[in-house]
Amino acid sequence: MIVVVGLSHQTAPLEVREALACPRERMGEALERLREESGLAEAMILSTCNRVEIYGRAPESVAEPAAEFLARFHGRRLDELESYLYRLEGEPAVRHAFRVAASLDSMVLGEPQIFGQVKQAYEAAEEAGALGSVLNTLRNRSFAAAKRARTETAIGRNAVSVSHVAVELARKIFGDLRDRSVLLVGAGKMSEVAARQMVRDGARATVLGGRTLERAEQLAAALGGRAAPLEALRSEMARVDVVISGTGAPGLVVRREDVEAAQAARRHRPLFLIDIAVPRDIEPEAGKVKSVFLYDLDDLRSVADANLRERRKEAALAEAILDQEIRAFLEWRESLDVVPLLVELRSRADEIRRTEIDRARRRLGPLTPEQEKAVEAMTSGIVNKILHPPTVELKKMASNRHHTEYVGLIRKLFGL
Repeated sequence: MIVVVGLSHQTAPLEVREALACPRERMGEALERLREESGLAEAMILSTCNRVEIYGRAPESVAEPAAEFLARFHGRRLDELESYLYRLEGEPAVRHAFRVAASLDSMVLGEPQIFGQVKQAYEAAEEAGALGSVLNTLRNRSFAAAKRARTETAIGRNAVSVSHVAVELARKIFGDLRDRSVLLVGAGKMSEVAARQMVRDGARATVLGGRTLERAEQLAAALGGRAAPLEALRSEMARVDVVISGTGAPGLVVRREDVEAAQAARRHRPLFLIDIAVPRDIEPEAGKVKSVFLYDLDDLRSVADANLRERRKEAALAEAILDQEIRAFLEWRESLDVVPLLVELRSRADEIRRTEIDRARRRLGPLTPEQEKAVEAMTSGIVNKILHPPTVELKKMASNRHHTEYVGLIRKLFGL
């Protein structure tokens, strides 16, 4: 039985998720103790900022011992965590594992980071010797499903964060961002995220400092660019293609006349202004200057919301892909239950065959090599023909929810 026990951003606040996070350096210890204390034959722990989950396999239900371990390992009482935890077994646990890998259960639908985090969690479990054939197959099948969902649908397209929307819009305006220049006015977190992405795409960065250049110089160094004082605003704007402003200043920082002066110097080549400050840094009238594209925070959020609606539409297509892959995994998993019976049935039939050949030899006397070969071929053929129909039906039966009852009946019929 496959089991998932844990909590996520959907069930628990950040402080609870932080309290139960398992650092990478303790993962080996945690997995060893988890298997010893809960009875899991195989185990994996997924610990991210948005979820802490135990994935495991056991012959019988072990959701409760796994939940108790999760609390005990972090020095908490289970009753403190009870309202945040979910326990999934069998098909619901498998479905959850697939949906998490495909980012259909993420805080940001379709985000790509969770795939890498799940991959690292399985790798840590493998290093600790905690993976077996079932969880390893769950990993492979869920990863294949996640890749199908991402390539066959648009679940991961169209940015849904303000920073990434800004980057997408810049690409639409300029096409390739390679060798484009971006100017950061201020060093806010969102503007830094957007600038880092543009730099990864080949853009060059300049950071304008405020009262002190120290923070601007640090960020510029991290971006592989340079720093300049705020007084150089107009001259720097005349040199760049994108301006991202997020200073947190109480009043306007970039006025229409600043943009007009910059555009005159750059001969009205396209200039993209991104204002992610509250209150706004860039005067709204600046967006009316020729060849200037101005987006403020509300504009970016509007685009992000529209993109998220598109992702939700694609999520239905992704769920359909996962349904196919989940069914294939469940059929494989259920077929494992009949494999021992098939092996035992064939072994029993072969034992009977050999016993009867020995009896025939005693009656007939020594056989020539050709006769021995003919008897072996004939009796093996009879066994194969007799066992073929039940073998086919048993494999089909594995997907039936009553297959354990049928397996018990067949054992009784054949005296196994």
